[in-house]
Amino acid sequence: MTAPPRVDRAADALRALVLETNVAPHAEGSCLVSTGRTRVLCTASVEAGVPDWRAASGAGWVTAEYAMLPRSTHRRTRRERGTVGGRTLEIQRLIGRALRATMDLVALGPHTITIDCDVLVADGGTRTAAICGGAVALHQASSWLVRNERNPQHAMRELVAATSVGSFAGQARLDLEYREDVAADVDVNIVALESGRLVEVQGTGEGDSFSRAELDAIVALGQRGIRQIIEQQRAALDLP
Repeated sequence: MTAPPRVDRAADALRALVLETNVAPHAEGSCLVSTGRTRVLCTASVEAGVPDWRAASGAGWVTAEYAMLPRSTHRRTRRERGTVGGRTLEIQRLIGRALRATMDLVALGPHTITIDCDVLVADGGTRTAAICGGAVALHQASSWLVRNERNPQHAMRELVAATSVGSFAGQARLDLEYREDVAADVDVNIVALESGRLVEVQGTGEGDSFSRAELDAIVALGQRGIRQIIEQQRAALDLP
């Protein structure tokens, strides 16, 4: 498929990223993440106890919820009440898996941290933005537990971030906005830890198949972008 022109940044460049912390004063952690026109509010809530099925594990739990607010897109999206759709459920599980990969759940102890990710404006990459902002909020919540003497040590071992890469007739582009996302021949979401280890690679040949060599190049480009995002997460958290 013909790629929409990209005039504001290079093919291997991220969108402008802003991570604004402490935007929800009642939450144990919060981050408003803006990547291009996409904006997602991420809040972290700490609760005593864990789900019943996890009670005997001796470990804590981290989970995530995701929602598109009604006018986050060009037309009003109906609120999901009672039950959530398949897309929402899949995204929630992705965010939860990504965030749990950062944690020492035994060190977290008998606590549950819920990360709520609410999409204010959607222009592509809402799930990857939610992971990036959710990680910042989760780090703040883990710090809150230590600061309030609920945990003796910080339970978050490292940060995690995510981005997308699309391929158009063999040319890879980093961090797709919506008009690129819907036109990509190959669409891949990449999640990786600060250490460089991969958590998830979601890749689909939307308009064309792709080779192993092309996949390797796509993942390498995504990981370069993730390293840049993690630098900004560390700066937002005032980490050395």
